[in-house]
Amino acid sequence: MSIARAVSRTLVLSALAVLVLASAAAALEVGQKAPDFALNGTDGKPVKLSDLTAKGPVVIYTFIAAFTPT
Repeated sequence: MSIARAVSRTLVLSALAVLVLASAAAALEVGQKAPDFALNGTDGKPVKLSDLTAKGPVVIYTFIAAFTPT
């Protein structure tokens, strides 16, 4: 298999995987409980949503363009 064909095949398979995964994730409705997840904090240690909600209400805000070049 040529390199160009292998790259094309990889791109197509990656695009299909993204479409499948994106369609599987459903948006939450107002009032629904968010699934628990963990991300690394600014100190590199994991922070779980359930740990934060145990302390009180949590607002999750996404500002995607904050660190992307325009």
